[in-house]
Amino acid sequence: MTRRERKDLPAPQRSQARAGPLQGGQLTDDGRWVVVDGRRWRTADPSLPDDVRARLLSHLGAARAAVRTAPDPAAVRAARDRVQLAKTGLGERGPAWWEQDDDARRARWEAALAALDG
Repeated sequence: MTRRERKDLPAPQRSQARAGPLQGGQLTDDGRWVVVDGRRWRTADPSLPDDVRARLLSHLGAARAAVRTAPDPAAVRAARDRVQLAKTGLGERGPAWWEQDDDARRARWEAALAALDG
């Protein structure tokens, strides 16, 4: 299937940080979750600086692509670990960003970027 043919297919679910509310999703009143088809997905930390968000989303996209194209199980595992790191940095996984103080939130995304950039 060519890229042009895939363009006509429904888009996969994307990170809340990049795509905004998922198509057909409803943001909860507290802004912490988006509900799609009855399932809650944690939103990204709204306090992320734009440049940090962009870097984490770039890593997330590259890691997701690596999962799809990995030639062996070890490469899939490594790519999935990078997806986990990026999503943790965004605040979509790991400790809830609304329960962390500003220093802990900064430490979370700095640690994720250090691991992903390294």
